Amino acid sequence: MGNKAFKFKQFTVHQDRCAMKIGTDGVLLGAWVSLTNTPESILDIGAGTGVISLQLAQRSTAEAIDAIEIEDHAYEQCTENFENSPWADRLFCYHASVQEFASEVEDEAYDLIVSNPPFYSEDYKSDNTARDQARFTDALPFRHLVVCAAHLLADTGVFAVIIPKKAATEFIAIAAENRLYPQRICEVKGTPTAEIKRSLIEFTRNETAVVKETLIIETARHDYTAAYTTLVQDFYLKM
Repeated sequence: MGNKAFKFKQFTVHQDRCAMKIGTDGVLLGAWVSLTNTPESILDIGAGTGVISLQLAQRSTAEAIDAIEIEDHAYEQCTENFENSPWADRLFCYHASVQEFASEVEDEAYDLIVSNPPFYSEDYKSDNTARDQARFTDALPFRHLVVCAAHLLADTGVFAVIIPKKAATEFIAIAAENRLYPQRICEVKGTPTAEIKRSLIEFTRNETAVVKETLIIETARHDYTAAYTTLVQDFYLKM
């Protein structure tokens, strides 16, 4: 999607200074996560451009939507995207790692925590340090993410992520060690015949029967399924 500003129906996201551009994963998480617990406080870990926070500002009545971003340029751009949005008074970005943030927060507990974390853990790196930091799990190991989310989550809160399908079993096991348990899982396929690539997962502190679903994005190139269209049509201009 390049460096150009990305226009959604109710907000615009500038991304020329962010290593990770807007993609399907973040928008999916921002659209899919449940708001049935009517969160008053939301935390977006590893916010990047801020798109998920902006989606949740559009969808919810939460009074406080905080974001954390460690990379300098992404933090600056996220802050500007927040300030230029219709919900500037409800959005705030912290320039910190989640570990730093969690260690400094004493009394805050969030009703909803979301993260589209880095997930490429292959043994190679590119020449783009900022992009590597945004893409590789060593910048934010899953264990660190889960431990910090468990520390920051309200007793009745929800923690939601989008991760590679191949990492889901490990992630769920780490969450269980921290007494967080899946309540909804959506497995995402690009097309009906494609392999499952992503898992959207919601966790709570209560062990319950897991609601499972599959989402197929398109039946052919740019021929989007009704389920996908329904999910994202409040955001994308051409849907």
